Amino acid sequence: MEAELVEADIVVPMHLSFKKTQSYEKYPKGQSRGRWKHLKQILQADHHPSFYINIESPPSTQPCKRICDVTGFEAPYVDPRTNLRYANAHVFKTLRSLSTHQAHHYLSIRNAAPLLK
Repeated sequence: MEAELVEADIVVPMHLSFKKTQSYEKYPKGQSRGRWKHLKQILQADHHPSFYINIESPPSTQPCKRICDVTGFEAPYVDPRTNLRYANAHVFKTLRSLSTHQAHHYLSIRNAAPLLK
């Protein structure tokens, strides 16, 4: 029985599906790899009409979103004393506990004119 196993030819496939293929196997000499294209190149090569006519766009007509200076959430409120934007009552309490120097710092991060009363 053992003699039969030794004499039998073992067939091993050339490519094992669980192994990663090497780049030289994918792309033999003479074949180039695909290159990334910029949007302008895609649009120039595109012959059918598309939605993108120009990359440069005019400024938005909608107003900028106001963001809370402390949390980064959308801020519908502005503190009249410090001129900082805030999202909820908990943030408002922390804004009122800030010193004028700290409020000044928050305004300078946002590039707002520091007009403190």
